[in-house]
Amino acid sequence: MRILFDITHPAHVHFFRNAIRQFQAEGDSVLITSRDKDITLQLLDQFGFDHKCLSVAKRGVIGLGIELSERGLKLIREIQHFKPDVATAIAGTFIVYGCLLHRIPTVVFYDTEHARVSNAITYPLASAVVTPQAYEGDIGKKHLRYKGFQELAYTHPRVFVPDSSVLAEEGLSVGDSFIIVRLVNWAASHDVGDSGVQDLHQVVNTLSQYGRVIISSESPLPDDLQPLQMKGSYKDMLHLQAFARLLYGESATMVSECAMLGVPAIFVSSSKRGYINMLQDKYDMVYSFNADENKQAKSLAKAIELLEDSETGTIWQQKREKLLLELIDVTQYIVDTVRIYAKC
Repeated sequence: MRILFDITHPAHVHFFRNAIRQFQAEGDSVLITSRDKDITLQLLDQFGFDHKCLSVAKRGVIGLGIELSERGLKLIREIQHFKPDVATAIAGTFIVYGCLLHRIPTVVFYDTEHARVSNAITYPLASAVVTPQAYEGDIGKKHLRYKGFQELAYTHPRVFVPDSSVLAEEGLSVGDSFIIVRLVNWAASHDVGDSGVQDLHQVVNTLSQYGRVIISSESPLPDDLQPLQMKGSYKDMLHLQAFARLLYGESATMVSECAMLGVPAIFVSSSKRGYINMLQDKYDMVYSFNADENKQAKSLAKAIELLEDSETGTIWQQKREKLLLELIDVTQYIVDTVRIYAKC
C-alpha cells in the first residue's frame, strides 16, 4: 500500500508518527509532505522522517488562501508522481482537492469544531471524516467517531514512556516543582480572532510562587522573560509535560496531552473545543476559561487551588487510569481505518 501523509502542524507530527512507523514496519510505502509552520519541520527531522516541504505557513485569511492555492498545486504534482492508494491528514484542507482530481480516497482526522471555514470546504470532499467521540456536531454518513482523543495516539502507554533524563536540559531533577506556561501565536486559520493570556507577567509572578516556570512560546517573549523559555529539544516536550505539576496555557492540544499524561491543565482561550469540554465535564482533568472577561483571574485562582493541594498529583494519576480504561489505542485505530479506505 502507498500512503500520503500531509503534515502541516507540529501536533500532526505526533499524531501520525507512530502510525507511520507501523506502516513502514509492515512494508508499506509512505510519502510525507510537510509545511514550514512553527516547529513542524524540526520535529520531523528530529524524529528521523524524510519529508518534502511544500509551503511556508502564511498569516491571515488572505495569506492562508494564497497558500492553499500554491500548496494545492504542489500536492497535485506529488500525487501524480507518488500515486498513493490513500491520503490522510489532520484537518485535510490541503489534500482533498488534489486527491479528488485523481480519485484518491482521503481520510481526514480532526477534532476542532470551530474551524468552520476550513471544515466547510474540506469535509464534503473527504472520503471519511474521523473525530473523537467528543466532537460536537454531526458530519453525516462519512462521519466516523472513536472512543479516544487525538493526543492518545502518542501518549498511550503502549507508545510512550516518560523519560526523566530530559529534565537535565532544563536544569531540573526528578521531584523538582515546575509549571509549564504555553503560548501560541494565533496564526492558525481556526485561531483568527481568538485570544488567551492577557497579562503574561502576572501569570509568571503568580505561578512562580509554586515552582519554577518554564515557558513554551511560539512568539518572541519580552526580554525579561526570555530566560524562562524552554531550552530542551522540541521533541522532548511531552516528556517534560509528564513531570510538570501543572500546565497553564493557550494550546488546547497541550492541555489535552496533559490529561492523557495525568497532569492537571488550565486552558485559557476565547474559543472552545468539544474534547476539552469532555475532559472537563466527564473526567474533571482540565479546566477551561473562555468567554468571561475575567478569565485570567479566574484561571489563576483555579491554578493556585490545584497547586496548593498536595494530593493533586496522585488524584490526577488515578483519573488517568480511569480514562485509559475507557478509551482505545488510537494509533492502531488510525492504521486500521486508513487501510480500510485504501481498499475503497
